[in-house]
Amino acid sequence: MKKRLALSLLAVGFLTSGLTASPWIAAAEGSSGFKDKLPGWAKADIEYAAGKGYMKGNEKGNFRPEATISRAEFAAILARVSNNMPDEGKTGFSSIPGWSQNEVNVAVSKGFISPGDYPNGFNPDTPLTRRELAKWVASGLAAKDEDFKKALADTADTLVPVAEYYKGGLNKADNPYVSVALGTGLMAGYPDGRFGPGQTTTRAEAAVILRRFEAIQDKKPEAFQDLKEMREVGLTGTNAISLGFKYAKDQDGREANLNRIRNVPYSLRNNIGTIKVNRFIIANAFKAIDVKNLYGKMFIDKSYGTAFRMNTDHYEVFLEYSLTSNLNNMDAETYLSSTTSPFLCLPGFKSGTVEKYGITSLPILGLISKNKFFKKGVETRYWGAGFVNSKVLKNGGMNGATITINNKNFGIYME
Repeated sequence: MKKRLALSLLAVGFLTSGLTASPWIAAAEGSSGFKDKLPGWAKADIEYAAGKGYMKGNEKGNFRPEATISRAEFAAILARVSNNMPDEGKTGFSSIPGWSQNEVNVAVSKGFISPGDYPNGFNPDTPLTRRELAKWVASGLAAKDEDFKKALADTADTLVPVAEYYKGGLNKADNPYVSVALGTGLMAGYPDGRFGPGQTTTRAEAAVILRRFEAIQDKKPEAFQDLKEMREVGLTGTNAISLGFKYAKDQDGREANLNRIRNVPYSLRNNIGTIKVNRFIIANAFKAIDVKNLYGKMFIDKSYGTAFRMNTDHYEVFLEYSLTSNLNNMDAETYLSSTTSPFLCLPGFKSGTVEKYGITSLPILGLISKNKFFKKGVETRYWGAGFVNSKVLKNGGMNGATITINNKNFGIYME
């Protein structure tokens, strides 16, 4: 059974939380000294959260950074950190056992938690998962700013730069929330590329994310470059405009955006098969050890290599294709000479990210038939690598990129 939240109830929740709350949650600003060792990557944020009165240690003076944080504990702290205006018309929970009902309902009133996500009850002591965490923080931003709400819609079909996107483990419904959490820097993936949506959240992680949330909650979505790129990719299949490129005009005078040719079949030479362009992703990097955008880090690491050498004149570009072969065991030479359009037959690349993120790349060397890469009549989805100039070249070289399919163009250029 649920009930209407009233502002008076919210006020009571804050006033009484110090008396009835979990022993892990502080009621007022206090000392941040803890007896146990804090991890270096989270130490400053833990001390900040404790100093601000958001979190505290147990009765022995230990913070226990690796301990999990519960749904109720994080809801209470998040509601305290947020400056969202409560919506007294939102329906909250009426039967949460223990200390946390008022605190959780404050988080509901501020837009972080939807009771509809918990039809079997909130279960306040359940450890908070990273999937829930991403949804809560993204929903809180969307409750405050309509453009963040639009960002959730824009990223519903985006490329999410985490291993679970290709390897499995990320539900499509998770994409917008994980994208906003990653794109704003509120959350990050693990070193092995995983986001870990089903993993529980530690108290150290909670402290870090709470401090980040406090710092960005009044910013606009356009302040976050990675989020801008994810929104663009979700809507158009490319991040080119977010990186400073402009669309050319097509033959009919219309904007030559990727949607004009995206997922449109193109017949390769000698009827060897049909190919479709799914995505056109640009890495903001001139060196393999200095990759600036999340999309670039999905494809490039220190072991990166392709047919082209990286330099300051161009950006690396990665195209995702779908190809249906009319030949059995098509070899690399046949495919790479199947069209005069360079962006429809880009070679593969090597990188530690291929295995890390579960990316399917066209083999760099040797016969594709050896790897049984293309099978007759089966649509194969894969990535190829090339480049686009990052500035207007003095020698008159090609500026940007053009792909023509069925007399329609995708074209970008840099002024």
